[in-house]
Amino acid sequence: MKQHLQVIDVMKKNGGYATLGFLYKNVDVSNWGTKTPFASIRRIVQDKRYFFKIQPGLWALNEQKDEILKKFDLEKSNKKIIEFNHTYYQGLLIEIGNLKGFITYVPPQDKNRLFLDKPLGKISSISSIFDFTYEEIVNRAKSVDVIWFNERRLPDSFFEIEYSTDMQNSLLKFIDLQDFHSKFFIISALERKKEFEKKISYSAFKEIQNRVKFIDYDCLSNLHTKSFELSLMGIL
Repeated sequence: MKQHLQVIDVMKKNGGYATLGFLYKNVDVSNWGTKTPFASIRRIVQDKRYFFKIQPGLWALNEQKDEILKKFDLEKSNKKIIEFNHTYYQGLLIEIGNLKGFITYVPPQDKNRLFLDKPLGKISSISSIFDFTYEEIVNRAKSVDVIWFNERRLPDSFFEIEYSTDMQNSLLKFIDLQDFHSKFFIISALERKKEFEKKISYSAFKEIQNRVKFIDYDCLSNLHTKSFELSLMGIL
């Protein structure tokens, strides 16, 4: 079977769509005769005759386009699109964390929301947050979009996804969590980076200015794809 037909077959079995990481894991490249099969898959999905891009790192079949857009309620700009995007990036963060060996968490209000076809609560490691410190601080952390915990059940990284909301609220959460040896990340569109830089420069956020990193959606998608690649190579 030709390479592009193998990719199409895997997508069809997955409902007509897939992340690059999923394709890396499920397309049988053993007979492709190439030293760079992952690059070949990336090239194949960019063939507009067969595939279209839903989000960074997420591709689908042209022949099922109407069905897929309807499934995810992406036919027009509305609240559902915002929700889809938010949970999609939460899902990427969870999968990256899982591959890296972290214990992953999402807030209770998000665990039934779908990352493509799976509830976030089904792919995250824990259903309730660890009592890693004083109750009032734990309660503050509960609402963070994604948390990676280390093997000692202490927070390694906090992630807030800012699709359309005011990122200042996320920065205030990070202020309350600053006493932990943790990393803080704002995930948003590249065009909002200047907004982030302006707000993190406020004197109110002086204590965390050098600890909060900005990651745009394309960069996050690339991290997700590369994490699967390294994991399959036995490096991660």
